[in-house]
Parts: sequence; structure tokens; C-alpha cells
Amino acid sequence: MTEFELPADLSFNRGQILDPQIYARENGCASWLYLNGEEFASMDGGISYDQVRAAVPHSANVISDPPRVLDLDLARRHVNALDELPRPTLISCRTGPRASAVAYMYAGLKQGVHPDEILAAAEEADAPFFRVPEYRDWVKSSIETLSESVGGSQSDL
Repeated sequence: MTEFELPADLSFNRGQILDPQIYARENGCASWLYLNGEEFASMDGGISYDQVRAAVPHSANVISDPPRVLDLDLARRHVNALDELPRPTLISCRTGPRASAVAYMYAGLKQGVHPDEILAAAEEADAPFFRVPEYRDWVKSSIETLSESVGGSQSDL
């Protein structure tokens, strides 16, 4: 059993968001990090970044959905966006896997927790990203690489 827990003021979706206004209100979000691009808005059941902006006072859009590959550049952009957004903050993607990966990566990085402990906590909590080996690898490598910057100068992020 791990000691790490995702902070209560950082959440992610675990399924499709049908109405951004209702979702934000029900989750008490002050801000929202939206990971989808505009192509998602045109899909059945999709939402746009404009809808996200209308739902919360503060938001950021770091497009991270497929076919984009999660990489170190995206990890840095996620960290920078989350550092700027007031809490509580919602992170969302289409159905939750990438959003949960970002939430765990960010929280683990900021708390200085070893990546293996983050992954154990994610498995225990049934975080959606844990089922995707590529996302587990991204969380681990992002924390390992960026942890040196967090310990020193955050300008390197």
C-alpha cells in the first residue's frame, strides 16, 4: 500500500462529459485544464474549449489527445498550465485516461514522490491511465526527467 494520494483539489474525468457547465458546478471547479483540440468538438458527444471557458472562471488548453503522443514537451506544458491555474482544478480529456495521467504525473512531481509509488497509487485507485502501458511509461519518465528541474530551478520546466 502506498502513502501517496492525489490532492483533493486536483481531479480528472472518468468518462465522457456531457455538459461542461453542470460538470464544473457539480465538481466545484475554479479552473479547468482541457486536453482536447477543436476536432473533438465536432465529434458526437464532444465539447469545445469555448464551452469549457464558459463553464469556469479560469482555464487552459494544452492539446494532448490522440494522435498526439504524450512526450516530455507536453509534460512541461501541463506542469506550466497547472502551476498557473487556481484550485480546485479539473483536468479532462475525452474519457479520462490522459487526464488521469496528467493529474498523477503533476501531483507526484510536485510532491517529490518516486514514480513507482505514483504508479502503485494509481493502480490501487483504478486510475484510468494505469490500464495503458504507454501512459504509465510517460508518467514515470516525465517525473524522472522533470524532478531535477523541480528540485532546482523551475524555469527549466
